[in-house]
Amino acid sequence: MRTTHTELLELIRNHGTLTTRQQVSLTAKLSTPSMLAQISFILMQYIDASMVGHLGAECSAAVGLVSTSTWLLGGLSESIVSGFAVMVAHRIGARDNSGARNLLRQSFTVCILWGLLLAAVGAIISGHLPGWLNGGEDIAPLASGYFLIFALGIPFFQLDYLAASMLRSAGNVKFPSILNVVMCVLDVIFNFFLINDTREMSLFGTTFTMPGAGFGVQGAAMGSALAFIITSSITTWYMVCKSKELRIYGERGSFMPSRETTGKALKIAIPIGLERSAMSLAATIVVAIVAPLGNVSISADTLAVTIEGLCYMPGFGIADAATTLVGQCVGAGRRNLAKSFAKITVISGMITLTLMAVIMYATANVMMSLMTPVDEIIELGAKILRIEAFAEPFFGAAIVCYGVFVGAGNSVAPNIINLSSMWLIRIPLSMLAAEKMGLVGVWTVMALELTARGTIHLLYLRSRRWLNTQAMREAIAKNKKL
Repeated sequence: MRTTHTELLELIRNHGTLTTRQQVSLTAKLSTPSMLAQISFILMQYIDASMVGHLGAECSAAVGLVSTSTWLLGGLSESIVSGFAVMVAHRIGARDNSGARNLLRQSFTVCILWGLLLAAVGAIISGHLPGWLNGGEDIAPLASGYFLIFALGIPFFQLDYLAASMLRSAGNVKFPSILNVVMCVLDVIFNFFLINDTREMSLFGTTFTMPGAGFGVQGAAMGSALAFIITSSITTWYMVCKSKELRIYGERGSFMPSRETTGKALKIAIPIGLERSAMSLAATIVVAIVAPLGNVSISADTLAVTIEGLCYMPGFGIADAATTLVGQCVGAGRRNLAKSFAKITVISGMITLTLMAVIMYATANVMMSLMTPVDEIIELGAKILRIEAFAEPFFGAAIVCYGVFVGAGNSVAPNIINLSSMWLIRIPLSMLAAEKMGLVGVWTVMALELTARGTIHLLYLRSRRWLNTQAMREAIAKNKKL
């Protein structure tokens, strides 16, 4: 008889014994839906970029110019959620579902207010951003419009990420992963009609008129925003009304954040937010370094980043599983099991990204040609992708290790590692490499930096200091009393 992932998670919470085979099985069951969702998300970006790319190099460059700034807004949205989601995983691991639901109520208030603030800031700076990033006058209006629409959609992105993260913390990765796929499908459909003009099309020998709004670059942002509005509504409804562990519909409880709860959440979230901000700022500086190289280099860089996402995004799916598994082990006070899941998930991430890197290396030209008809962009993009392929296994280690450390409630050390690697290696060396080797030099530096980052994360994982957190100590002390 096959054991479900829910039954295996119950063994963690109830201090049952899990064999190595069961641990690997549980890791796969939690990782696979999330990996597929991450792949579908990057496919959505791939299709978006392809649709925009066929409008011309200027349109691709406009999106690429503000891409790191959209990552910054997204990262700041995710960081505040992470603090509450980790605490919920700890509560559920400790079999305290009532406490988890109380945390959920408070997280609604904090996260929604934060999302509205980010949207307001994004709208205010949207007109100035392209100039700050050294963007040319030919792409500045397009880039500004795209960023404005994206910023206004942040509250819905915030809500969607909150609901999905909470469900994953409870061990339910299937439903949010399915909704992520649905979101991607909706985005492609919306983009199809919003980006393109009304035009004549042929299908099976029949010619017909296909309606289109013709919004171009702005249409891509509109499509994403509409998809987030729909899926965030569904995911939130499911969490509030249907989730066994998190259902708050019909229950009384306060949505007013307490000082103690907010303080604990921010203790996890602030280092993550600062790291995301500093990392996005660093990536923005890299974009500013690339911008003077011309629209071909900007476009090749943007499209290659999207394709590379197909390679490393499965790592984030495994990292989600690692955060859930380690988080629930910590909540249950099971130190050795947390170490075991950390090892299994990190090895899984490295193996997966190695296989994806081989595929990326072999298909680099084909993938680039599907996104743009410009030969110069295809050739340059394929070259830098093949350089990056050699760093992907170590990037996978860094991604999954980060998920492990955050699940344990340790967000400071991994953020220091990431920031040091980015600011001390990638930024200064990229400035030098861009002058001598152009975009190829920038991506060579990126590959070296990711290799160094992954190596340092692995060394920290091996030290086991990452597990000496307050949450683990409190859980162990509680178990001794029981």
